[in-house]
Amino acid sequence: MKENIKMVVFDMAGTSVNENNIVYKTLQKVINEVGNFSLSLDEVLAYGAGKEKLQAIQSVLKNCLNIEDEELAKKMFEVFLVKLTKAYEVEDIFPNANANELFSALKDRNILRVLNTGYDRKTAESILEKLNWTVGKDVDALVTASDVPRNRPYPDMINFAIEKFKIENSAQVVKIGDSIIDIEEGQNAGCGLSIGITTGAHNLAQLKSAKPNYIVNDLIELVNIIDGKR
Repeated sequence: MKENIKMVVFDMAGTSVNENNIVYKTLQKVINEVGNFSLSLDEVLAYGAGKEKLQAIQSVLKNCLNIEDEELAKKMFEVFLVKLTKAYEVEDIFPNANANELFSALKDRNILRVLNTGYDRKTAESILEKLNWTVGKDVDALVTASDVPRNRPYPDMINFAIEKFKIENSAQVVKIGDSIIDIEEGQNAGCGLSIGITTGAHNLAQLKSAKPNYIVNDLIELVNIIDGKR
């Protein structure tokens, strides 16, 4: 397998980054405070995980509350950006288990390491700075929701990376993420493997519903998959 794989695309929060669901806890708090609702974190994760965050708010409102109100969603989004910035300033975040080890293993195999995320670029870059990850050293590229016209589950972010590195065939790309929409993104991009991981937003049953090629519990499991040992 490893001879064919040229690039692995990693979701950030819940996949390569351990931030204890800061994003979705903040999203839940803002939706409830602004709208005077009482949604649970599980509801927010079920319909918002992995999506660009305005899109996530709209999806949660529609699916949980049957509300389609663009102005309300935009108001919530503006409050969310402010509160998330403050949350990231004070909360600890860490590389997910074995993320750095996997990045090193992929570099040894001449496989590109790309982060992609439903965050805007400013937020994503602030996370990399807090983790002390540098594009060009620890990872090879960062692609964010604000870099492309369409967000997950559309394949635009993965296609952006494919074009950037002149990958000949999307089947040479692996996508891994902790949500259904991550898996769908990889499938829509024609990735050779779309892999779910149980360290974030969606549980095993939810991930299975998207029919990924594999589901892993730890990032380091990708080494055996890429090396054809699993």
